[in-house]
Amino acid sequence: MAVSIDRVYQKVLALANKEQRGYITPQEFNLFADHAQMEIFEQYFYDLNQYKRLPGNNHEYSDVVSIIKDKISLFEHYAVGGYNITVANKYGDCIAFNTDIPDLYRLGEISVSYPAKNVSNAICEQLTPKEFSIRNRSKLATFNENRPVFIKRNSSSGDNRIKIYPYPKTVDYYDSSGNAVPDGSDIAAATKKAGVSADYIRKPKNPNWAYVVVNNKPLYNSTSSMDFELHASEEAELVYRILALAGIAIEKTQLSQMAISLGGAQIQQEKQ
Repeated sequence: MAVSIDRVYQKVLALANKEQRGYITPQEFNLFADHAQMEIFEQYFYDLNQYKRLPGNNHEYSDVVSIIKDKISLFEHYAVGGYNITVANKYGDCIAFNTDIPDLYRLGEISVSYPAKNVSNAICEQLTPKEFSIRNRSKLATFNENRPVFIKRNSSSGDNRIKIYPYPKTVDYYDSSGNAVPDGSDIAAATKKAGVSADYIRKPKNPNWAYVVVNNKPLYNSTSSMDFELHASEEAELVYRILALAGIAIEKTQLSQMAISLGGAQIQQEKQ
């Protein structure tokens, strides 16, 4: 399903070099490739919001909402656990998700388990700090183990953290065989079972056209390269976007104009 980075690279070079418009180095291409991939990826979420307002259809392969969801699904992860909630020793009562999930792009549903209260996988509701302040003063709508909430916080070091209420102070411990370790025993060699799991969308890996130099020319090295992770249908869009960026870099406005025109024609066809 991935898009071959070498195919895109060869197409970009062929179009850019036509009529001596200019040459794009591998280093420049890789920068443009990453930028173009992230632009297309981010646009999925805006397009999904737009098309969900319009009437859909029942055709399996032509419903635009289903198509966009299918493209996003390549990056979705569900019920990912392993977050050591005892990071409270370092972060207070927050969890640094960008440390636990370095490829995090958008955070989805968060669930929390409270072993001491026999509550498993309670769904967390996200609140803004203002909403939390109001909810915390309400006796009827306040949070508890069955209705936990969380708010996002950013630290001075740039950590993307969340704070869960009530925070799960206790965890389960397991030995190397997976057997539960009773409270009060020696837990030095035991592993902690996290009380938090999350659904999230990861960001695409950076594309990279790797090469080796032979006779002063770069030749494609498939072993060290990284293809685009987007759906195969995005190949043409990647070519157009990279060409538009390349036209700016090599100061060839006609190249950018050509790429924008081709990309606009494709978008018009998709939205008819």
